Amino acid sequence: MLNHNYKYDAILADSLKVTWKVEDLIGGDKKLDFSRPFLPDSLAGVNGIKCLDANGKLKLNQIRGNSYLYLFGFVEEFILPFVLDHARQHVVHGHGDQMAIRALATFAEEEAKHMHLFQRFAEEFAAGFPVKCGVVGPAKDVAQVVLGHSPLGVGLVTLMLEWMTQRHYVDSVKTDEALDPHFASLLRHHWMEEAQHAKLDTLLVDELAQKAGAAGIGKGFDDVLAIGGAFDGLLAAQQKLDLEALGKVLNRTFTEAEAAEITAAQVKAYRWTFLGSGLSHPNFLKTCGELSPEAAKKVAEVALVFS
Repeated sequence: MLNHNYKYDAILADSLKVTWKVEDLIGGDKKLDFSRPFLPDSLAGVNGIKCLDANGKLKLNQIRGNSYLYLFGFVEEFILPFVLDHARQHVVHGHGDQMAIRALATFAEEEAKHMHLFQRFAEEFAAGFPVKCGVVGPAKDVAQVVLGHSPLGVGLVTLMLEWMTQRHYVDSVKTDEALDPHFASLLRHHWMEEAQHAKLDTLLVDELAQKAGAAGIGKGFDDVLAIGGAFDGLLAAQQKLDLEALGKVLNRTFTEAEAAEITAAQVKAYRWTFLGSGLSHPNFLKTCGELSPEAAKKVAEVALVFS
């Protein structure tokens, strides 16, 4: 149904070429540099905030770096069981070859490794940042809600997140020499493996769509929009926690106007980072269009709201 040339054996071969270990990226002498930003401003959205000086912008950027990786670990709480279940379906029902099973098992193992990497980062961040930064959750409860939607809906959201990761690194992180090199290294290694995951998830979406039929495809897109709307609420809640942490680290109480300025900038940045940049990715829209031109048009319209 989908027009692609992805093959399980080729994806597995590429995955094995770029594999890495968490301990090679963080810990020991690999320390975060808190004198430098963690995220490019295309994702952090702090540079245009007039009520913050350079130090305030730097601290908010670093708070956003912490929540950025936390939220990736957050979504992988549902991606991991989703992929494991699909691998099990290949085994139980015998409709997948050994290369498919190995590729999906590797996909799952890498997602678990990413969760470990982000947890180690959170520990390093907490050890070096002056105040504790709150985060939304619990992730497992949210994962259960997401997995309550149709498999195709979950697969499409996962595919959107995979392409989103590619866009973040290639379009901004890769060329931003001002970033802390260790944080940029985490994002680069995450991107290396997610590049294979985007291909694998395209295969999964293709398989799920063929099973679902026209009605199931329509339901899948409804679920994408429902999950996206719920995640938008989580992003707003995270932004409030970020603002609290910023006030603490700067030992500052923001006026109503200042809080409004920071909130507006950060809600916009969060929406682009985790929704708009994925929903509007050309490869994701291509998949949507091949499944349902009408649904793809709706997704593109929603992407504009979050851009």
